[in-house]
Amino acid sequence: MANAILIGSFIVSIIAILFAFILSVKVKKYDPGNEKMQEISEHIHKGAMAFLNREYKIMFIFMVIVAALLYFAIPEHGILQAIGFIAGSILSAVAGRIGMHVATKANVRTAWACDTDIRKGFKIAFSSGVVMGMFVVGLAVLGIASFHYIFSALYPDSYDPNWLFGFGFGASYIALFARVGGGIYTKAADVGADLVGKVEKGIPEDDPRNPAVIADNVGDNVGDVAGMGADLLESYIESILAAMVIGFLAFSVNRENYILLPLGVAAIGIVSSIIGTFFVRGKNKDTLAASLDMGVFVASAIMAVLTFFLVKNVVGDIGIFWATISGLIAGIAIGLSTEYYTSAHKKPAKSISEASKTGAGTNIIQGLSVGMWSTIIPVVAVCAGLLAAFYLAG
Repeated sequence: MANAILIGSFIVSIIAILFAFILSVKVKKYDPGNEKMQEISEHIHKGAMAFLNREYKIMFIFMVIVAALLYFAIPEHGILQAIGFIAGSILSAVAGRIGMHVATKANVRTAWACDTDIRKGFKIAFSSGVVMGMFVVGLAVLGIASFHYIFSALYPDSYDPNWLFGFGFGASYIALFARVGGGIYTKAADVGADLVGKVEKGIPEDDPRNPAVIADNVGDNVGDVAGMGADLLESYIESILAAMVIGFLAFSVNRENYILLPLGVAAIGIVSSIIGTFFVRGKNKDTLAASLDMGVFVASAIMAVLTFFLVKNVVGDIGIFWATISGLIAGIAIGLSTEYYTSAHKKPAKSISEASKTGAGTNIIQGLSVGMWSTIIPVVAVCAGLLAAFYLAG
């Protein structure tokens, strides 16, 4: 059964990457807009890719240094951690670069489509987001499955999933600098654009004639697309690895199945998500959010059913299945809570809008209070999920 999970994870990861590639090709076929839009979009695209290339060149130097430190600092199996670190860094950089490329191509197409049909713009934007998501999860599962197979084959009698943490560390390294570097760059450009453009030169805010505005958009893409993609890859990898280590430490009987169960659950999540994307249709402009929810609910339902059979056949402990469901429910609750507190049609946002009528002070006070209230449901959901998992699975 362990081999079946490993093979299945390989296959699913390849499917996710191919699915993302097909969607990226499809996105690029949409109309990029008029000549002026294409010109501005190309400036942003070239600037974002140039920024990323420059950043990656510097990070490559430190990647080699850190890998060498891991090799010499860890007495036993340091070479495995170093190799994993380099691979994690490279895959994280690849995910960020691909996501950046597609996003900067999809942005102008989304804007142009929304001018005539918001549903079409929604479809383009959603597809470009799915490209990044599928590349992230596909590369993550492919990397974990590959290194697990290689390390367990090299050291069949002493293999420890902890050796895979170098892989997660590499992804974390790229995420840190891509996220922070892009954020600092875009804020500096934003301030410069406002001060020089509006104050000194009288150029309207976000006017493309101001070079700092282009730089601001470049930084937004670096931090919020490439940085976010690398950040998600790192979180996704380390979550799976942590669960695999728990399976290694907590169980001595049927250990290999417990180690690979989290990888199997992740593969099922990818399959469920791919199916869920076909239910996000956005038939009219008033149901776009509901359309996204439909995709989440369908994917969650498929995930729950397939996970039940996976857990039952791999480890036979249904308590682990219910623990997984508790996490699934917590995730859905957090998503719905976020949607409620940020929707323009719901009471929280309307209350901030109403408070704005009496001045900036009441706007700040009401906005701050709503923001504080919005954290309650996510915190309660996470705590409830943890307690439920502990009670159900030990």
